[in-house]
Amino acid sequence: MAESVPMPMCPMAETCKGMMEKPFSGLALLIPGIVLIILGVSVLIEPRILLWLVAVALIVTGIAMMMLSRFMRKIGTRFQGMQE
Repeated sequence: MAESVPMPMCPMAETCKGMMEKPFSGLALLIPGIVLIILGVSVLIEPRILLWLVAVALIVTGIAMMMLSRFMRKIGTRFQGMQE
């Protein structure tokens, strides 16, 4: 029968262990939850708010995609310069 040897610690297990040792702040989930509830109630009261929220989300997503594409182009040119 083969000997049982302890397995080396998995990186994911180390990460989870580190997260469990640190106390998680309850406000990290409480504040966004309250904000989402307030937004939901305000959409029920005034549905036009939903139009503004969707518009803001689309604008922010578009800006984020433009910034990401600029970053990717910058990294690509830097990588091309390293290979030459």
